[in-house]
Amino acid sequence: MNMTLAVRRDALHAEWTKLRTVSGPAWLLAGLVAATVGVGAAVDAASRCPAGEVCQVDTAKLTFTGIDLGQAVVAILAVLAFSNEYSNGMIRVTLAAMPRRGLVLAAKAALVTGLVLVAGAVGVLGSLLAGRLMLPGHGYTVARGFTALSLSDGPMLRAAAGSILYLGLIALLSLGVAALVREAAVAIGVVLALLYLFPIIVASVGADPHWQRHLEQIGPMQAGLYIQATTNLHALPLSPWAGLGVLALWSAGALLLGALSLSLRDA
Repeated sequence: MNMTLAVRRDALHAEWTKLRTVSGPAWLLAGLVAATVGVGAAVDAASRCPAGEVCQVDTAKLTFTGIDLGQAVVAILAVLAFSNEYSNGMIRVTLAAMPRRGLVLAAKAALVTGLVLVAGAVGVLGSLLAGRLMLPGHGYTVARGFTALSLSDGPMLRAAAGSILYLGLIALLSLGVAALVREAAVAIGVVLALLYLFPIIVASVGADPHWQRHLEQIGPMQAGLYIQATTNLHALPLSPWAGLGVLALWSAGALLLGALSLSLRDA
């Protein structure tokens, strides 16, 4: 047992050393925070609900709009954390020092996801603060029926915590795809296509509403972001937590396939 724990600690320490000795991951984590807060604040500043008008706006989704861009930064970070070792040949050294390939992938997943969760929490809290400062002045007040921009409000707390978990799951999905594909540019393209092109394809197929609803239930981005909804929950194809569960299944599937590919293919 002690030897097993020591091996796991060594694997985590090795991955931490790789990440902290290059500047790319730190800049990408900073970019995640900047993108999440910046886009959210820009959307808050541009949104208005004039007096006397009925505005069908979910202030939680509005406040956390920056997640839509921040997830792309997470995908790039997670893919590069794995694929860069193949491009520079470092993966041979890694696997020679740590032959248990599943442990290598698990260590990368734990470390990258942990960093993304921390940076994501900063970005989400920053977005919430920006929304709390700007949206009430633009007509989005509790008195007019909008969700309170406070973590003491249950639905807003769920939207905020769920948004952080959403980013963590995107990191795991991206790592799994990177382990499966290996080539960084291709892996990033696959992840971004799943996130951004899937909803476009669903909307353009011309399927009847019944089939479109089913397709929306399986899309990783569409289903996952249901976690941000705080209004009209009955109209969603899935409940917020069930939608996040769909993304979790995508992430688990990608990691499983990535681990299988890593164990069966040569470095």
